[in-house]
Amino acid sequence: MRQETPTKKFFNAVFFLEFWKAAKVTFKHMLHRPMTFQYPREKRTIPDAHRGALCLLRYEDGKERCVGCDLCEAACPSRCIKVISEEDKSLPLQRYASEFFIDITKCVFCGYCVEACPVNALAMTKVYEFSTHDKRTLMFDKDRLYQIGERHLDDAKKYLYAHNQEKEGEESQAYRYHFPDSIKTVQDPPPANP
Repeated sequence: MRQETPTKKFFNAVFFLEFWKAAKVTFKHMLHRPMTFQYPREKRTIPDAHRGALCLLRYEDGKERCVGCDLCEAACPSRCIKVISEEDKSLPLQRYASEFFIDITKCVFCGYCVEACPVNALAMTKVYEFSTHDKRTLMFDKDRLYQIGERHLDDAKKYLYAHNQEKEGEESQAYRYHFPDSIKTVQDPPPANP
């Protein structure tokens, strides 16, 4: 490094040249348009394919879509999903998820569970704010997942459309899987007429 002469040191000290060099950078950036979002007040526009909070969806008639197949649990790489399924006593051969848990603190938001679901019961929303004082509130149960799904139904549908899981319009109703009508027990055939 070059040594400063005593006269240069004197002028730097008297006229505060270091201060003016730093102020030049500040004034130069002061006239630019701001580049950052003021986060709590300004929200970023989030694309439809965003992977946010998971939710459970219902059919249009209010029935649960989830059939308790546990494929989402098997597809999850972080093992944060737990599904407990039971057989419906009134309808033979039909299962449903009696309990459904997702630990959001472990979730990596990969979307594999949504892709694995055969009936599109799971979807992701644009909700990404999970700040809380108690970590136990980030364990989502079945009721909370349905609440998120009802509150953010449009976002969940847009996510499914963006990832080609579901199609918009009436023609998509034809390929959606619904359980068949309840299976009736086999009765004796009616007697033949003489």
